[in-house]
Amino acid sequence: MKTVSILVPESSVPQAIADPQYLFSTVNQFLLASGKQALFNVQLVGQAKEVKLNAGLFSVHVDKQLNEVEQTDLVFIPALFGNMQQAIAQNKALIPWINDQYNKGAEVASLCVGAFLLASTGLLNGKKCSTHWGFSSEFRQLFPEVELVDGSIVTEENRIYSSGGANSYWNLLLHLVEKYTDRETAILASKYFAIDIDRNSQAAFAMFKGQKEHKDDVIKKAQEFIEQNIHERISVESLADQYGVGRRTFERRFKTATNNSVLEYIQRIKIESAKRCFESSRKNINEVMYDVGYTDTKAFRTIFKKITGLTPLEYRNKYSKQI
Repeated sequence: MKTVSILVPESSVPQAIADPQYLFSTVNQFLLASGKQALFNVQLVGQAKEVKLNAGLFSVHVDKQLNEVEQTDLVFIPALFGNMQQAIAQNKALIPWINDQYNKGAEVASLCVGAFLLASTGLLNGKKCSTHWGFSSEFRQLFPEVELVDGSIVTEENRIYSSGGANSYWNLLLHLVEKYTDRETAILASKYFAIDIDRNSQAAFAMFKGQKEHKDDVIKKAQEFIEQNIHERISVESLADQYGVGRRTFERRFKTATNNSVLEYIQRIKIESAKRCFESSRKNINEVMYDVGYTDTKAFRTIFKKITGLTPLEYRNKYSKQI
């Protein structure tokens, strides 16, 4: 029997507590129906017997308080809600407990922005991690010693797991079901819950927001120029000359400020514009390609798929309102 402890932090997302509880309890039912024994002892764990969420709209009654759990096999840290730094401060009492369980041999898994609380334990220092694409810049600022893997759905290293944004955590849940049971049971669960098993990227859902949360005014001006001239072919040399900065210095400052190289930033801005065109217009792929400054179909297709995980045609067919 594997003990699964689902934490109930203050300021957490109720669904990210209920979903793993629902899934692992359902897997127990699958096992019993096939003549096997239930495998998971699923419990909700919190600082207090009752944890109120969403300004008291929801109330969660835990099975055990922290001091009642001596040892567990798997700890889930659900997604947090609101201001991440405030949420971490509210739940600082959970940090030594998480560390203690990990040191006793438990595996630890964070769901979506639960990665912020997981990273606060120090367990992720020097390790890879996934989180919601929309919080990547803030995460890097708060936890520079953690290697954030952009766009990843599931990351695993040294008994520590993390997942991408929002419902991406279902793929981590299914990954753990397969690890503890077998592939057949994981596929059954994916069909039962209508989850696309083995999805490995959240890139198609990511919206590039420009990464301007820095104080380098020259780089901000360069970013704005790129965004206002999407249809043009822009070179690193021309940008550096335009702002009176040597190329190497400009590239270094750009990377430091945005966490992207100049070329990566230009590509992401252009592809984000192309995505919006595919979603809201009847333009064909070549028209969109020219609109965002590409003339080579193969290059456009390659870069588009690298950034979104889909070909231009696949993306248009999936997200266009016009089809």
